[in-house]
Amino acid sequence: MSPSRTVDPGELHAAVQVVTAWLDDVEEAPPRADVAKAVRLSLRALAADAPGRSVEVRVPPFAAVQCLEGPRHTRGTPPNVVETDPRTWLELATGRLQWTDAVEAGRVTASGSRADLAHWLPIVRA
Repeated sequence: MSPSRTVDPGELHAAVQVVTAWLDDVEEAPPRADVAKAVRLSLRALAADAPGRSVEVRVPPFAAVQCLEGPRHTRGTPPNVVETDPRTWLELATGRLQWTDAVEAGRVTASGSRADLAHWLPIVRA
């Protein structure tokens, strides 16, 4: 999925609603495809809200996007990288987890001077 495509807010909200009980620790993990859809749509929304190519946000194994204005990265490992797991990303994207708490707890790795997404989170409220 190209981050340049716009994200339908209704589609994003619906995808996040499917994983809400899991994020709230009420249910076990939903099907992998549902988690992947919520991750991909929320990353695309981030890229649309914060266009640019100075930071790469990775949520393996589902997706990665480049976002935020600044020096453009073209080869190799970018100087500004954010990486986390799908659950942590969705907790951040929905406001269940604060950026600083996630970084301090080691749930997010953020390298580079621009690798701070606090201003852009949450992306959607479930």
